[in-house]
Amino acid sequence: MDFFTPDFFSGLLAIVLLDLVLAGDNAIVIAMAASRLPKELQKKAVFWGTFGAVAVRFALTAVVVYLLKLPGLMLVGGALLLPIAWNLLRHDGDESHEIKAGRTFWSALRTIIVADALMGLDNVLAIAGASRGHLGLVIIGLLISVPLVVWGSTLILKLIERFPIIMYVGAGAIAFTAARMIGHDHWLAGWFAAHGWAQYALDVLLVGAVCVGGWLAQRRRAARSASASKVATHG
Repeated sequence: MDFFTPDFFSGLLAIVLLDLVLAGDNAIVIAMAASRLPKELQKKAVFWGTFGAVAVRFALTAVVVYLLKLPGLMLVGGALLLPIAWNLLRHDGDESHEIKAGRTFWSALRTIIVADALMGLDNVLAIAGASRGHLGLVIIGLLISVPLVVWGSTLILKLIERFPIIMYVGAGAIAFTAARMIGHDHWLAGWFAAHGWAQYALDVLLVGAVCVGGWLAQRRRAARSASASKVATHG
């Protein structure tokens, strides 16, 4: 993939979408980890914690990009992305972040870096897949994620609350990335190249399964919740 080609820009667009929908949780983690620090240290902890987290994430992503070149691992990586895409569309309201707020600058810094590294594995895998082995795209993707994580948590959450379709677009982007990873795996690339329609069919199948299935599951959950509320009211 060369710079300034359609493949480059499509990969960049996918990474921006992935960052947008996956950065919210990481931003919340960082805010919670620094919440007990004095005001004058909070911004410093957020800045250096994010800097360290991005450095760790870059190292992890570079390793994943290398590993995905091995036969079979693109297939596995694509399969692992599908539940990530599905879980984006689960709005059960029972998610909690078990993050211990640091009382000192260094404890907050350690919490931010470790928690972000653990929670950022989905982001690492998604960006590595969307970059298709292009380290330049990985670097750009991580540079985009910094302002989103540091300054964008409130904006991201408000946007998603106001425009829920953003989550479906993001989930669809992850499912599309998964389909492309599966289609470009060393074991399957020859077959997909010989059957040009198959890659597009897989794209549509996985994106449709995640987005339409997620929408239907959300409607069922809403119906069950409404039914339970009605029973409780009349009971």
